[in-house]
Amino acid sequence: MQPFTIDPAALGDLSALVGVTITEDARAGGKRLFQKGRRLGQDDLALLSSLDDPVHAVRLEPDDVHENDAGIRLARAVAGGGLEIRGPVQSRYNLVSTVKGLLRVDEERLLDIDTIPGVAVFTLPDRMTVVPGRIAAGVKITPVALPERDLARAEALAAGDPVVRVEPFRPLKVGVVTTEGMSGTLRERFREAVERKVRWYGASVARFLEPVAETDAVADAFASLLADGADVILAAGGNTIDPLDPALLALPEIGAKMLRFGAPAHPGSMFWMAERGETPIINLASCSMYSQATVADLVLPRVMAGERVTAMDLHRLGIGGLLDRGMSWRFPPYGEEAESEEG
Repeated sequence: MQPFTIDPAALGDLSALVGVTITEDARAGGKRLFQKGRRLGQDDLALLSSLDDPVHAVRLEPDDVHENDAGIRLARAVAGGGLEIRGPVQSRYNLVSTVKGLLRVDEERLLDIDTIPGVAVFTLPDRMTVVPGRIAAGVKITPVALPERDLARAEALAAGDPVVRVEPFRPLKVGVVTTEGMSGTLRERFREAVERKVRWYGASVARFLEPVAETDAVADAFASLLADGADVILAAGGNTIDPLDPALLALPEIGAKMLRFGAPAHPGSMFWMAERGETPIINLASCSMYSQATVADLVLPRVMAGERVTAMDLHRLGIGGLLDRGMSWRFPPYGEEAESEEG
């Protein structure tokens, strides 16, 4: 880039200024005439004499790519499924979710891309839930232009699997087993809460089963839902800290493996998750039966997006596992179907 100053009091051959890029806001009569990053066109030349003060500009070298052109190329390179590109707004392109789903970010490749001078790709945290219209990521070239070699390097790093994508939630079939012994209004309230949450993901509750609180009966209920083809089983009620709780004792009876008992989160000590084959069995502790912001609500989005949650995934919940009021942004926005955001 070749920097220089445009002086309204000493304008020479105006045609030589076509295509140059303004590097600061330019004002006339106290009002902004041109915004930083503007490439001067033929129609802009007559306005230059009205500038309040001299303004800085650059002539791009043949291998320089203007920030808007570089930004859209990089946005197209990093964006995967479930996203659309909007912009530019002040040379920033937004990657906006087109579906309700789970945001996935390849953090290592994103870091590699962001080490390139002048390149800025920024996202919501990996595995955040997003709804249509939510800005999931932004792409911006911080100088007014980027050398072609640097842009090509960023594009090469982004090639292959998408760096940023949204995995849509799947219409899974959910079975629910509860040993709480609920009746009347309490049962209706529980079922409505679970159905509302499950429907938000686009899934459906196949059956609610309420076996007596005995190991064989609970094992039969689990087995019945598995035979029906349940993709996910939610286990509610019981006393999860009791080693003789029938739901816990029923797990080995159906060949299920405990992945983790007690999440490294607060609240979360009453949470457990097991799997039988590839079918997850997730405990809804008493607080999870009605609340919309528990550790179960950090695990459910992954399951509903078709991910297989491992024991290590559950161990990693400890990083950011202090789930106080200030962490409410991490949970699915239940009840919200779409957002409208401007970048």
